Amino acid sequence: MSGTFMGMPAFPKAARDAVRDTTLRGNLRHATRTIRAKRAAAVAELEDWPQLREAGKQIKDHTLRHLDRYLEQVEQAVTAAGGTVHWAADADEANRIVADLVKATGETEVVKVKSMATQEIGLNTALEAAGIRAYETDLAELIVQLGDDLPSHILVPAIHRNRGEIRDIFRDNMASWGRPAPEDLTDRPADLAEAARLHLREKFLRAKVGISGANFMIAETGTLVVVESEGNGRMCLTLPETLISVVGIEKIIPTWRDLEVFLQLLPRSSTAERMNPYTTMWTGTTDGDGPRTFHLVLLDNGRTDTLADEVGRQALRCIRCSACLNVCPVYERAGGHAYGSPYPGPIGAILTPQLRGIASEVDASLPYASSLCGACYEVCPVAIDIPEVLVHLREKVADQGGRGHRLEKAAIKAATWLLDHPAALTAGERLASRTRKLHPERLPGPGTRQWTNSRDLPDLPAEPFRDWWKKNHA
Repeated sequence: MSGTFMGMPAFPKAARDAVRDTTLRGNLRHATRTIRAKRAAAVAELEDWPQLREAGKQIKDHTLRHLDRYLEQVEQAVTAAGGTVHWAADADEANRIVADLVKATGETEVVKVKSMATQEIGLNTALEAAGIRAYETDLAELIVQLGDDLPSHILVPAIHRNRGEIRDIFRDNMASWGRPAPEDLTDRPADLAEAARLHLREKFLRAKVGISGANFMIAETGTLVVVESEGNGRMCLTLPETLISVVGIEKIIPTWRDLEVFLQLLPRSSTAERMNPYTTMWTGTTDGDGPRTFHLVLLDNGRTDTLADEVGRQALRCIRCSACLNVCPVYERAGGHAYGSPYPGPIGAILTPQLRGIASEVDASLPYASSLCGACYEVCPVAIDIPEVLVHLREKVADQGGRGHRLEKAAIKAATWLLDHPAALTAGERLASRTRKLHPERLPGPGTRQWTNSRDLPDLPAEPFRDWWKKNHA
């Protein structure tokens, strides 16, 4: 599998193929149900969870309304602290900036903290084209990289793999990336973690350049924050001589006091922990402590366009906890790869079409990758009304037209006329009831046939409701 999601099929086809994979469905079912049960227990411990959730929403909304001011404040604070700020309008510009910064150091390899932003822009592929090898250090991202695979979950990128598959990936591929796996490697989690630890240790100690994203940027001081569970991020953020952080412009929060809210919301919603095992914060550079050089790449890549949409902009509140994925019945059955984006699940279905636009078949299909059950909204720690945005985006897709939408408009126009003429409606109802034994089980035509392939047409009653009412309530 290639290093990017480009060229993947639209959601309906990808999902249809995925649901036939019984191993994949078993892996997803076990993992998502375990995670969401633990999350529910962790959240239930806090009596003020609804108030925290509302506070997170309000902080994010306030920041987005004044994003221009806070971006300038971050730039000034990072620069004053010894860092350098770069602005990237799109993925190509961001990749070019990072590649040039690495080349300027003379290095040909980098270590990476798990980062959704760098997945979004396809940074690893761009660095490889520039002759630079990027080593993923998060355990799940390492599994994905060694398996020549793509991530399928925001929190657990290798959620689609089971322990046996991971053992085989380590045995077969670890040697070509560095220290090989032990010959007697088992599928015990402790053994797999130890193999990864030994493999990565030499890279941590050798690498001169680290690349990260950030969970939050604090505007008042220019401080960046990364939360993680394994300690690999701490190694990448402190050992290299040069640190390059690629961060979406929506990750800003105004003050340190605001961070208190999100350090309660994020761990409980993502890993079901009361606090993250590793919370690393850095502000520019400090002599004798951490990297000597720090570069911050502020990434737009569609975020400004998303901000302009009054309904869709709430997707920019997202703190990448993945709670919506773990409760989504569609994600549980289709898996992350079906979404054709680094952002899978419900949040991906509303974020990706806004960042990339809805011109392609893949992106136009994502707003329909939902049953609109609303479970995603109920668990979102910043109260993103994902069903509302999904419907909003469906309207945009419909407005683009196309054969199916022309047929839909014609059907709605015919139904409108029929409902405006009661006599014609009554005659139609009576005719439908009298001929009900002749009705087919499936409707003909390319659009309606697909709809009824997986749905039964409702049985018509022996007489219309109007006639029944007149007879029984005259």
